[in-house]
Amino acid sequence: MGRTKHIFVTGGVVSSLGKGLTSASIGMLLQRRGLSIRMQKFDPYINVDPGTMSPYQHGEVYVLDDGSETDLDLGHYERFTNSPLSRDSNWTTGQIYQEVIKKERQGVFLGQTVQVIPHVTNEIKAAISKLAGDDVDVVITEIGGTVGDIESQPFLEAIRQFALDVGKENCLYIHLTLIPYLRAADELKTKPTQHSVGQLRQIGIQPDILICRTERPLGPDERAKIALFCNVPVEAVIEERDKDFSIYEVPLSLVDRGLDELIVRRLGLKAGKPQLDDWRELLHRIRNPKHEVAVAVVGKYAEHRDAYKSIYEALDHGGVAHYAQVRIQRIHSQAIEREGAERLLSGVDGILVPGGFGERGIEGKIQAIRFAREKRIPFLGICLGMQCAIIEFARNVLGWQAANSTEFNKDTPYPVICLLDEQMNITHKGGTMRLGAKPTKIVPGTTAEACYRQPLVWERHRHRYEFNNAYREVFTQAGLTVSGTSPDGKLVEIIEVKDHPWFVAVQFHPEFKSKPTAAHPLFAGFVGAALRRRLVPTTYTDSEIRNEGGEADPMLTGAPPNNGEEAVRR
Repeated sequence: MGRTKHIFVTGGVVSSLGKGLTSASIGMLLQRRGLSIRMQKFDPYINVDPGTMSPYQHGEVYVLDDGSETDLDLGHYERFTNSPLSRDSNWTTGQIYQEVIKKERQGVFLGQTVQVIPHVTNEIKAAISKLAGDDVDVVITEIGGTVGDIESQPFLEAIRQFALDVGKENCLYIHLTLIPYLRAADELKTKPTQHSVGQLRQIGIQPDILICRTERPLGPDERAKIALFCNVPVEAVIEERDKDFSIYEVPLSLVDRGLDELIVRRLGLKAGKPQLDDWRELLHRIRNPKHEVAVAVVGKYAEHRDAYKSIYEALDHGGVAHYAQVRIQRIHSQAIEREGAERLLSGVDGILVPGGFGERGIEGKIQAIRFAREKRIPFLGICLGMQCAIIEFARNVLGWQAANSTEFNKDTPYPVICLLDEQMNITHKGGTMRLGAKPTKIVPGTTAEACYRQPLVWERHRHRYEFNNAYREVFTQAGLTVSGTSPDGKLVEIIEVKDHPWFVAVQFHPEFKSKPTAAHPLFAGFVGAALRRRLVPTTYTDSEIRNEGGEADPMLTGAPPNNGEEAVRR
């Protein structure tokens, strides 16, 4: 097709407008038109990566197959598209400056005074160019932050220069902005957008397309006014109204307003019509659920929605696979320590305990897990959630009340969770955990096998601690099943509790590989088990969900046919 085209997405007026979601939607629409795309985000903060940042400030850390710790917007990219993501898909100011300083130390600049222009901007442009290639039609680059922020200026300057390097005909600038509604005046106000675009134009960037976030419809007068004062055609003023049901409505709303056709025409792309039948079926399922199920997510950051963003999305995907709406109850684990599991968890159909770090709220997680185990409520534990499940089993089944993780008590007499061997001599925190996709061997005849339906799976990890193998035999004798291990058998990756309707905990993060049109098998299985608890009065043990041949009944495991893949096509 020739030279790779580039789309740059910027944001104005306020943060949290949804640049990541909009960028992902654009990528999906172009990919559904037969184009090859790559996705990328620049984050203006100076941290080298988000791995050491608090979830309260940054939200979840999204992990890629190659072990990169990235911004949560890359989760949107993966859920909406099939674009391959790597370390080159997320750059921070810290990483850019680190590369520049490394080159200065190596003498690459031959005695030059190292400056923002051209050295930092050249490094940013080099990062953009890494994703281009003969097999890539379009690279979509999202610029984090808001126009006018001092930390964003080098990135905006770099993308201004980039069009001069590759030709303006190969670049498209899309600006996402806010059209606020003032209730007292009963008016939509376009002035903030005018000012935002004015700042971009002062930098030297003229937006080609404006996407306007608004809670009220944009009338022809408002669109004409925006077009006139922002120097864009009226057809390039795209309304993006707040969505009532789901974020997965965004791509179709942009199609309805002709955004994909406008992009294809402006960049001279040879593309077919968008293939969106399965996406329309997905939205039909979301809008018309046949069932409802209540799931409690018991976490340390329950008050911060973005801290468990991928988990909430994966639960929704599991619901779609079963024509069910998942009602998520966000429960702070410290609240359980104060008020008790019985009061806060009674009436839920499933309990999920996610990952995290540090001792705060751990006892509340353990109480929630005990409640799920003893009340026979479907349970899914993830990362720290699995480690807490091990501690709970040790304390309340084996009777080792002092059992703990060495992360929380280095002197515990029963260190059932301990530091990975490879972590023993590590002192630096950033990017040094067990990270990225690792293989897991599935044990036949287990709930994990009933969900995955394959002997070996690859899942993404982010942890330093593991199950202590010194205690494996005593745990298995007491009724704990190790249903997944590393291929050499040394690391425990999945555990289950025998004689329980559905109790699975994993050391990895399955939420990172779930898609709306292909629910992750464990989330589909978990939601299915929770739904079964609500709809069917009888609860089933592990042995009862298998037929005479030893195979699991999908209706009882909760896993949809075909491993959950292409679930909405059925």
